[in-house]
Amino acid sequence: MLLRTQVVLRQAWLENIRPVLVINKMDRLIMELKLTTLEAYTHLQKILEQVNAVTGTLFTSKVLEERAEKVKEEENRDKDPSGDQVYDWSAGLEDADDSQLYFSPDQGNVVFASAIDGWGFSIQHFAHIYSQKMGMSTEVLLKTLWGDFYLNTKIQRIMKGAQAKGKKPLFVQFVLDNIWNLYDAVVTRRDEQKVEKVMTSLGIKVMTRDLRHSDPKVLLFAICNQWLPVSKAVLSMACEKLPSPLEMTAEKVEKLMSVGTRRFDSLPERTQKLKTAFLQCSSGINDPVIIFVSKMFAMDTKALPQKRQRPLNQEEISQRREVARQRHAEKLAGESLERATWSGSAPAEATMTSLPLKPEEEEEQKEVFIAFARIYSGTVKKGQRVFVLGPKYDPVQGLSLLPEGCSTSDCIPEVPHLSCCTVENLYLQMGRELEELEEIPAGNVMGIGGLEDCVLKTATLSSSPACSPFTPLNFEAAPIVRVAVEPKHPSEMPKLISGMRLLSQADPCAEVLVQETGEHVLVTAGEVHLQRCLDDLRERFAKIEISVSKPIIPFRETVVRPPKVDMVNEELGKQQKVAVIHQMKEELSQGRSSDCQHMDPEGLVTLTTPNRLATVCVRAIPLPQEVTVLLERNSELIRTLELMNSSLREGRAVDINLKTLEAIAELKDHLQSLLQGRRWRNVVQRIWAFGPRRYGPNILLNSIKDYSRPSVWQCLEWRHSNDQVRTPASPLRDFDNSIISGFQLATLSGPMCEEPLMGVCFSVERWDVESVVFSQNPDTLKEDSVSPEALQDFNSHGNSVDGTAERRSDASSVDCYGPVSGQLIAVMKEACRHAFQAQPQRLMAAMYTCEILATAEVLGRVYGVLGKREGRVLHEEMKEGTDMFIITAVLPVAESFGFADEIRKRTSGLASPQLVFSHWEVISSDPYWVPTTEEEYLHFGEKADSVNQALKYMNAVRRRKGLFVEEKIVEHAEKQRTLGKNK
Repeated sequence: MLLRTQVVLRQAWLENIRPVLVINKMDRLIMELKLTTLEAYTHLQKILEQVNAVTGTLFTSKVLEERAEKVKEEENRDKDPSGDQVYDWSAGLEDADDSQLYFSPDQGNVVFASAIDGWGFSIQHFAHIYSQKMGMSTEVLLKTLWGDFYLNTKIQRIMKGAQAKGKKPLFVQFVLDNIWNLYDAVVTRRDEQKVEKVMTSLGIKVMTRDLRHSDPKVLLFAICNQWLPVSKAVLSMACEKLPSPLEMTAEKVEKLMSVGTRRFDSLPERTQKLKTAFLQCSSGINDPVIIFVSKMFAMDTKALPQKRQRPLNQEEISQRREVARQRHAEKLAGESLERATWSGSAPAEATMTSLPLKPEEEEEQKEVFIAFARIYSGTVKKGQRVFVLGPKYDPVQGLSLLPEGCSTSDCIPEVPHLSCCTVENLYLQMGRELEELEEIPAGNVMGIGGLEDCVLKTATLSSSPACSPFTPLNFEAAPIVRVAVEPKHPSEMPKLISGMRLLSQADPCAEVLVQETGEHVLVTAGEVHLQRCLDDLRERFAKIEISVSKPIIPFRETVVRPPKVDMVNEELGKQQKVAVIHQMKEELSQGRSSDCQHMDPEGLVTLTTPNRLATVCVRAIPLPQEVTVLLERNSELIRTLELMNSSLREGRAVDINLKTLEAIAELKDHLQSLLQGRRWRNVVQRIWAFGPRRYGPNILLNSIKDYSRPSVWQCLEWRHSNDQVRTPASPLRDFDNSIISGFQLATLSGPMCEEPLMGVCFSVERWDVESVVFSQNPDTLKEDSVSPEALQDFNSHGNSVDGTAERRSDASSVDCYGPVSGQLIAVMKEACRHAFQAQPQRLMAAMYTCEILATAEVLGRVYGVLGKREGRVLHEEMKEGTDMFIITAVLPVAESFGFADEIRKRTSGLASPQLVFSHWEVISSDPYWVPTTEEEYLHFGEKADSVNQALKYMNAVRRRKGLFVEEKIVEHAEKQRTLGKNK
């Protein structure tokens, strides 16, 4: 099964959406794979099994999670009155209802189709046909048309056990045989008599031009489009099997309206009353209008219904005849004027009329945006004004700023993330065509025109300012590939900026950034997506010639544990390890004075600020891979945690969603379970911050003795019984934010090639601050050391530690935002970078999961292309019943450009890859590696100038960013000479 199908199923499951299945491209089983009807039936069965296996995995994981929560609650309760603990060994799967979970043709949620040939059907269609022909019950045929059933012609009964008895299943005999015979008569053999017989039996009439067409696919489409129209099959399945808007659950409504950490019961009372409008899905006059715009798509102005030609009445025909008569007269006058001009008898001013302007043509070329939306409540009308609620709109703030009874027709004051717009046009979407409507009631999906100036990608529209903005959509395809774009002619820069804005609005997966250097950057999901976006930018949105840089591939920097073997798998001895460590320390110490920097053999870096007022000791520790993956997967949750902590530090009360608190507690428990061992003892409680940007996959650890500060988990620790959060009593230590800021800067750009760090823990093991005391004579300075506990005691109680407390307070308050703070940030950043360099450094590359469908004879060529591009095959399996292999591999994003074209050329089109961004992976080779052991000298030589993949990537990034690259342009050059003279 394709990766794309798995991604869509997973996303539908996470959004709690009931899907239906359309198995398309059935014609390939007939025309390309040449399968028999029985082989095709077996193939379709396996496809359904694979799809249901993915759905079953998602369902099982959910049931087991609920079971684990239930067991945890039972463990917290007291034992039963008898004193014995009762254990329930069931997993909960037996009691869970999965009757409507899986795809099965007999349930009506599967359609078999060939969209290119215009046909599609469900089991219900053939059950209805054969129930009339054979006189059988429709219900019986629905249960037996798919499965191991066959027709016993002697007794005219449907029996079970077709496979065991070697009989044709009903689906093969009644459905597939008919379709295969139609293809054989129309496309393969072109038997006109048989085609006429088929058309007569089906009661189909085809136009003469289709019957005589040279392409048999035209006739096939004409027959199938009347016999088994795919549009009718899919629409009938959607109407019968997809839930009605009235079936929306209260839990889903609360999830839609609760953005971020806010709980539904903490929203204003007017906002909570809108829940009833959601559940009723009513379309009355007084019901509030609530619309969610999920995307904006661009259309040509000519495709709009307003521009579509319609039949003319008699009055319009006469008017057009009169206009044509006038234009003909003007044309004759222009020709006579031109002849007079050539003869020199006409004035020069008269020649200006020969170039008429055509504003209609310019208007027809304009792109317009249509909003794809769904209305949840009320009735929206053409010309109606509604509120546009941005993703950050707060209904509490909006209701406090707006006057009572304010409507969209009033002049509203400046409210953040709130604006008004007019619904200019309403469209019913009929495939590629649009039908204009005057009003649309609740429960419908529609198109809205005139919102391009108000909505960028998604938005919530409502007639009530009390409505809360909906939660944003989640996309599985993460943008990873970026390019810098500029116009070929600098004067066309405004057109490029406007075009990139339109592209960002039209494509939900594309991002447009303006970097600090002034470059306009386009971020896309992959090579194919990038090419499509650039084509749209050139031809549709900007309509100018553009220059595009080479793709900018992101990397990550990390540290690993010291290796135990050398590059030839020989065990490293103690002396060789010490030699490597000393060599590394010498490289790090170059350009640094020894009095400001110190590094011990175990990698602990000590740095002092230039004014000698602060000293920081930092150590870098590699995080386990499972912890890095966990932090990266929960980045949004960590960002929410940081927002709550900042609110607590500012003394603001926060209404936190209970589910968010439970997710944070689960994250903390998961971290504790993964960080085990002597090195990680009690480490979760001592986490200082996450980075970069305060939610990245790196950790700052507080290992300072006798220094306590509020934990990052304080929202869990300071909860009252009513789930409210109060502010902590103890304030933060001075310069605490300076340490965090230095850590954030260090993790944002690493020392290897200024790329973000990933999977690194920085442990601050000592932190000394010198408080400068001014005497009465301003020319004299006195320095005395302040211990962490003394400074904390001073900050907590306001009492002096010694007789100079008042002056210390003055100096501290000055230095907290003065030069000491800035120098501490810089020193903390440098200390993290040097501690990082003291450990074995590695690059991390973005990786694609690659799924390749290939035949047996081209497997060697596929492996050759993967090996050339640093790919790695995970596994391969053969599709039963065919000679096709499914190869699953991983491929670096940096090596993926041109991969699809190359693999198609090498295999003559017999292999087709599909790439999906998967994960970050450490490149095993050390970019700074030089031979150190005798075995390495013998194997690689003194220069070791073979290709180092990590070094190649690192130098490419450094060269692109303008950083120093240590490389030799010419080595071992020979004297130039003319060979012709040495005969």
